[in-house]
Amino acid sequence: MTIMSNGRLTFVWDYDIDEAAFRAILAGGAPIGRLDRDWAATRLLDYASYEQIREFLSIRALVRDWPTWRVRVRSVTRRRGLDFLVEWVTRHRPDLV
Repeated sequence: MTIMSNGRLTFVWDYDIDEAAFRAILAGGAPIGRLDRDWAATRLLDYASYEQIREFLSIRALVRDWPTWRVRVRSVTRRRGLDFLVEWVTRHRPDLV
């Protein structure tokens, strides 16, 4: 995982949120203002590496919630890549979902 020198995760560089708070939000814990689970997942999917995404988010959660998060992911190439991943896993590895 990539953590900046100030202790923040690289994909939330512009928020004063540490890893524990980010994980809590992503797990569906109490939001911080408008920062809720959908925000955390979208932030992760937009800015984190695939390795970081897998560290923070299970395949099961990604496949289940992708339809909700998809419209919020800003990067077209990320959306296409995650569309492929979700479709492939659903078709070829249903045991993971």
